[in-house]
Formats: sequence, C-alpha cells, structure tokens
Amino acid sequence: MTKAADAGVAAGRDRWPAGAAWMEGSYCPVEEAKISVLDLGLTRSDCTYDVVHVWRGRFYRLDAHLDRFSASMARLRLDPGLDRAGIEAIVHGCVRRAGLREAYVSMTCTRGRTAVGSRDLRTATNTFHCFAIPFVWISTPDQQASGASLWISQVTRIPPQSVDPAVKNYHWLDLDMALLDAYDHGAQLVVLRDLTGAITEGPGFNVFAYVDGRWLTPAAGTLEGITRRSVIELASEVGQPLEQGLLTAGDLRRAAEVLITSTAGGIMPVTVVDGRPVGTGTPGPLTAQLRDRYWARHEDPQYSTPVRYN
Repeated sequence: MTKAADAGVAAGRDRWPAGAAWMEGSYCPVEEAKISVLDLGLTRSDCTYDVVHVWRGRFYRLDAHLDRFSASMARLRLDPGLDRAGIEAIVHGCVRRAGLREAYVSMTCTRGRTAVGSRDLRTATNTFHCFAIPFVWISTPDQQASGASLWISQVTRIPPQSVDPAVKNYHWLDLDMALLDAYDHGAQLVVLRDLTGAITEGPGFNVFAYVDGRWLTPAAGTLEGITRRSVIELASEVGQPLEQGLLTAGDLRRAAEVLITSTAGGIMPVTVVDGRPVGTGTPGPLTAQLRDRYWARHEDPQYSTPVRYN
C-alpha cells in the first residue's frame, strides 16, 4: 500500500466496514473477493487456513496463529509466495482497510491451479488470500449468558490417519452433517466422536468437561486450538486441575461444567448436553473464572498485538 493510500485509510476514506480482503496482490471489499472455479482449494479442499481475531484493536496471539499457519503450509507442501513478515503485513492491512476494532481475520493458502490440461499437482501455482470481517461468534454473548446446548453426534469424525486435524483444513462435511442433525434435536452445537467412540471436537471448537475434580480435554484427534492452549495455561495459573487424555460421551453427560473454546468466541459455557442440564444448568464458576482471565489477556502485550491502523 502506498503512503497516500495509507493516509486515506487513516482518515477514514476507502474503508470497507463489511470486510476487506487481499486477493492476487491487492486489497478489495470482501464482497468482491473471488477465487477461480478451477482452484484446487475449491474443487478438492486442497488448502489450509488459519483464523486470528482482533478485540478492541488488538490481535490475540497473532504469533501463535502465524506459527501454526506456517507449519500447516509446510506439512501440505504449499508455498504462499510470501514470507512471514509479508503475511503479517497483509493481515494488518485487511483490518486497517476494514477499519474494524473487533474482527475475524482469515488467511488461506490453496493449491491453486495446475497447468492447462494437467492433473499433476507439481505444476500448480499456489495462491494466498486473506480477509477481515466483523467478529464472528460460535456462541453469541446472549447465548453465553445462559450457556449453549450441545449434541453428541453419531457421525464419526474423519480419522486423523486420513486427514491430520493438526493441519487446519476445510474437510468439514462430517462436521456440517453432524451440525444439521444437532439442529434437528434442538441443539446449537455439536461434537463428534472417533472410531473408538471417544469425543474429538466440534465444528471449529475444542471441548472441555469438568469431571471428578479436574478438566478433561481430548489429547488426540483434534486441532490443537490456540484458545485451547490458553485454557490449559489459565487453568494451571489459577490451580484448576486439567488433564489431556480420553474424554468420553459419558464424561460429557455427567460433567459438572462443560465449555468449548474457539478463536470465534473465546471460552464459552455449555449448560445442556443431549437435552439434559450440565450441573445446575447454568454457567459454572470455574468456567467464569477462566473466561474472565482469558478476556483480560487481550490487554496484555505478552499475548496481544496492536493493529497497525496508521
């Protein structure tokens, strides 16, 4: 972006409050962002992405998200054509162009298009795009006040031997079909199990259950969420015991407290599982303590980075 363009954005001109995107080397309103119908990211879900959020003008754990995005691209042999500093600058630029103080910011690298007439992946030119839109909530603040409802699906999560969940990806058909089933049962959220019946994750979130005097969260078969990491750290700080291991459907159903974690909403209480109340049926004190500390971290320079608005 030129100095003149930067000055225009700083003065409030050329802002796109519905969202800003970076595509093919330039910024545009998010509604104008397009990818080719031949891009393998679209036709095969051959891509990886990461999402970071902005709260009160500050990114939360941006470095951790960039680290994970870089690791995911390396695992899939994708090259965005940009170095880390270049990607970081574009992330800031999308928020600056949108002029948002609270934002959901996504960065994606796709396999792109192969050479004309070829199916050889080695001929593909990888693509990178990014966008910033107003903050997205998995469980809205109003829902969080009373707690969300969760359904334990019969749909089996794609096994990690097939698609590595540590690489953030768009293989979401199992998650989407399970979520539609949850809606049919009057639930707002859904969690899936693996081939052994153990709890894994939900669409874009990790899950924790307070059972037998400690928090339990799955150790395998899930994305290692950045907000999940924050809960593990915060639980240690406040002396709430926590174990990463096997979490069963029975554990969820008999838990005293249940929470989910995501960049899209932070730490969110669950008060109904499979139509039955969790504990007292209201958000629990342990969840509240973790949640308060989580949002307080957004003001801490150790965990947050100011957006470069100017």
